[in-house]
Amino acid sequence: MFPVARAAQSLVARGIQHTAVRQAHRKHQPTFHDKYGAMVLLGGATMFTAVWGYVFTQLKIEWGFSPVGRITPSEWKE
Repeated sequence: MFPVARAAQSLVARGIQHTAVRQAHRKHQPTFHDKYGAMVLLGGATMFTAVWGYVFTQLKIEWGFSPVGRITPSEWKE
């Protein structure tokens, strides 16, 4: 291995080891996402399902019906 590459590799390895040691000694405090992440995700999924369930079942929307071929023009009246 070339001396420059070996020096770069040892620098990277030393940096990773330093970061791992620093993080291991720090007390982990839960963030907002740790505390409420799953609850917010489930709440959003519930609201999404409820709103689209209402749209698909209660609103009188005719999906995919085209008037092409079913409407004929009436005669011109002068």
